[in-house]
Amino acid sequence: MSDGLGERTWPEVAAAGGVVLAVPLGSTEQHGPHLPLVTDSLVAVALADELARRRADVAVAPVLPYGASGEHAGFPGTLSIGQAALEHLLVELGRSADHFAGVVFVSGHGGNAAPLGRAVATLTAEGRAALAWSPRVSGGDAHAGRTETSLVLALHPDLVREAAAERGVTDPLAELLPTLRDGGVRAVSANGVLGDPAGASADEGRQLLGALVADLCAAVDAWHGTLAG
Repeated sequence: MSDGLGERTWPEVAAAGGVVLAVPLGSTEQHGPHLPLVTDSLVAVALADELARRRADVAVAPVLPYGASGEHAGFPGTLSIGQAALEHLLVELGRSADHFAGVVFVSGHGGNAAPLGRAVATLTAEGRAALAWSPRVSGGDAHAGRTETSLVLALHPDLVREAAAERGVTDPLAELLPTLRDGGVRAVSANGVLGDPAGASADEGRQLLGALVADLCAAVDAWHGTLAG
């Protein structure tokens, strides 16, 4: 892919001026019995790739597939580096990207928000151009429900175990938070699902992706300016 940083050589990177680096930031964590551990990473990569397709001044870095996922530690397969390590990693990554015109962190995992926000604040205070962006779906469920199932059906339907999909806890997240903070997702949901995947579809996923891409592009436009022409 011409917009992928990992496929370029260093002279090619050096020759491209004014390029913004988009860093997909995901996680490796449980997403119920029907979605893959890489769900957040798949979504982050798809959004960053589409941003680069729409903007000629964006290159996409290889995905960072680990994040702060301690709340999912009760489920096998979850791999987490924790908030402190993630914050430090993102600060150092941002500092190393001074050749670029700026860095956009496209985060697909909500648990990354706090350390990512702190890292971007540090980079900004140092005079570097950095933006944190995360997808927000109005009315969407919290984890591995209809929203994420639709997104993965649109992106990689072969990775969705539809026969294993089942309803999780559907109480409002605000009511679950005290128990969730103390005991993690396992304390509130035995199957790891916060929502209900029933009714998910690839068509809905494509609509969600379109809205998220539009929001991401608008955020980058406001931060870095719209492309001329």
